[in-house]
This record gives sequence, C-alpha cells and structure tokens, in this order.
Amino acid sequence: MTPQELRGFCLEFNACAEEFPFGPEISVFKVLGKMFALSALDGSPLTVNLKCDPDDALRLREEHPAIVPGWHMNKRHWNTVTVGGLPDRMVRELVEDSYDLVVAGLPKTERLRLDRP
Repeated sequence: MTPQELRGFCLEFNACAEEFPFGPEISVFKVLGKMFALSALDGSPLTVNLKCDPDDALRLREEHPAIVPGWHMNKRHWNTVTVGGLPDRMVRELVEDSYDLVVAGLPKTERLRLDRP
C-alpha cells in the first residue's frame, strides 16, 4: 500500500477529514473531530497509528512483528502499524476497525447520522 492509497482509503469513510494539528508532515484522520489514524505519509517505512481494542492490540503485537505499541500514543489503545509489513487487506481491516472503534464512542445521534449504529 502506498502513502496515497492509505490516505485515500482513510478519506473514504463517512464524515472523515484530514487535519494537520502536529505540523504539515503528520496527517491526522478524524471522524467528527475524533482521531482514528495518524501517519507521516512521507515516512520511510510508512507507518500509521491506529486505535485498537486493548485485548486485540496485545494479540496483534504478538502475532505480527509489523505491529507495535502506538508511538507517542496510549500504548493500551493504540498500535503503530508498519504498512509494508502486512498484506494490504489486513491494513485496510485495521484502519476500518480503528474508525469503527472511534465511531462507537460517539453519541448515538452522531452514530446514526453515519449509518453505523
């Protein structure tokens, strides 16, 4: 997955926006103001920080060397994923899971607006 593909995929989600609160080199993808992905898209290797269920986060880290505790994030709830170290399909699933976790924490009225009860 290329940086452009990662960016494009993140932006496909309902109510998603790309912001740069940490400077122009760090893309932060948010749904209704809540972050679900963070990446230096010009970084080498390409990595992305993604929200994850704490139990799943531990399991994923044990099973995949390309997944480590979230860099500069709450290590219990965030993973840093080296994009080239996993199949594209898995990266897409992890991004979608992160988006879904963030949406699940939104008020019900906002969730319903996003068609994700």
